[in-house]
Amino acid sequence: MKIQAELSLYPLKTDLIENAVRNFIKELSESGVSVVPGQMSTLVAGESEDVFRAVGECFEKACRMGKIVLVVKFSNACLEKATGKEDGITTSIGTARGLETTDL
Repeated sequence: MKIQAELSLYPLKTDLIENAVRNFIKELSESGVSVVPGQMSTLVAGESEDVFRAVGECFEKACRMGKIVLVVKFSNACLEKATGKEDGITTSIGTARGLETTDL
């Protein structure tokens, strides 16, 4: 089943917040799931087992770097949807301006 997750990472007790978030998103991007970074959260889409695996593995790696909080919302029915394509994944993202489509 295809699902999406919306993730927000909050590194604690560090001045290197941007580095921690950037590394987390990089790890997610290398995990084989669709990743769409945003201003305050990142959308991850794919098959449920792939999304759960990627989020879990990246969470564990981030924990090794320091104290963090990771807020996650999982959904199989939301505005955002991902559909497979031969050359990647197309993701429709609900925004304040309406629906935007991004080819990855």
